[in-house]
Amino acid sequence: MMRNIGEAAAESGVSAKMIRYYESIGLVAPAARSAANYRSYDDAAIQALRFVASGRLLGFSLDEISRLLSLWRDRERASAEVKRIALDHIAELDRRIHSLSAMKLALEDLAEACHGDDRPECPIMDRLSGCQRG
Repeated sequence: MMRNIGEAAAESGVSAKMIRYYESIGLVAPAARSAANYRSYDDAAIQALRFVASGRLLGFSLDEISRLLSLWRDRERASAEVKRIALDHIAELDRRIHSLSAMKLALEDLAEACHGDDRPECPIMDRLSGCQRG
């Protein structure tokens, strides 16, 4: 069964705008065209779009998703390559979590130091502007 782009978006969880973008960058194959030149999506295209949506929800980059799509389509792939990509992504997530945690602690310290009253003095603004008041 063939679907138009709106139906493909609804079924895959990927907006029509993003479907067109993913086609334009070669992440997914361009849609077939109807006689009236409308995009037309089959089950395989919907499945690929769902794969992309799932990858994005897990925070994979478009390059990683492209590689994973290639591996997904390769029925002779070694799962070791898939696992390596996942483990590399986990390591990157750990780096981001560490960085975000450090930012959160720094901001909590600044918020704690700020009186939050009617005075103009504010260590948060001082830090953002690069000024250190003593």
